[in-house]
Amino acid sequence: MGFEPPQRLVRALGESCGDAAAADWLARLPALTEEALSATGGPAVERVAAPGGRSSLVLLVTCADGTPAALKIAPPGAAPELERAALAHWNGWGAVRLVAAGPGALLLERLHPEVSLRSLPEAKALLEAAGTVRRLWVEPPAGHGFETVTERTGRRIEPMRACAAADPGLEPLVRAALAAREELVAHTPELLLLHGNFRQSKVLAGERVPWLTVGPEPLVGERAYDLARLVRDRAEDLIASPGGAVTARRRIRKLADSLDVDRERLHGWTLFRAVESGTRALTAGRRQEGELSLEFASWL
Repeated sequence: MGFEPPQRLVRALGESCGDAAAADWLARLPALTEEALSATGGPAVERVAAPGGRSSLVLLVTCADGTPAALKIAPPGAAPELERAALAHWNGWGAVRLVAAGPGALLLERLHPEVSLRSLPEAKALLEAAGTVRRLWVEPPAGHGFETVTERTGRRIEPMRACAAADPGLEPLVRAALAAREELVAHTPELLLLHGNFRQSKVLAGERVPWLTVGPEPLVGERAYDLARLVRDRAEDLIASPGGAVTARRRIRKLADSLDVDRERLHGWTLFRAVESGTRALTAGRRQEGELSLEFASWL
């Protein structure tokens, strides 16, 4: 099958799994696509969704009955089987509906990839985001294989320390972020199924309901962790604003209060996730992105 994967995906795969492994998977992509199409009922391909995501190829397809859908093909490192399990458990409640699945492939209901919550004014976008994410916070399925917030964040401690060792100027922020995490994981108030990477760009316009979530990186833990990435949305606008720091802190209060989440726990997870994201971006060579996240973290 002849098509070019989006360059955004090619670059991201190289960063996340190494150039050799990324090149191997991309070379096998035509064959993987044929297998995915066969396993999900043989939908007809319309086009590649571009710019697409950072961890999978998304094809816009049409099913045999004429229903538009999206076929998502992901490498094993993206854990498509966990995304499949989460989407099946949500069953379309607040999230895109799973139509069918095959090895490394998910056939999903078609949304409008060009229209996310980022297209709305900020106040309206945050209101819709809060209403959407709260639907996802349910008890996980029995016998699930999702990792916990403690486990996921624990795997990121050493890379953060390594980044601080390479740039001692980052040490105070990293130390504060790790201290916040240590205090937070000492007591986990709830174990709910979480999206894991929730933000405005992960909520797309739909036909069945106005807004639905896509692209989960599911895990189990507390709601404050899931909200922490949303707090940092549109950070570039906040940093360009003279009142950005005040607005960021106000956003924590408003989101926490509107969703009945503890303010201090949301503050702590927002700090940790901003520093973790910033150090990871710096390590990958995305300096502008990394510095933006770390400046945001310095406000907290």
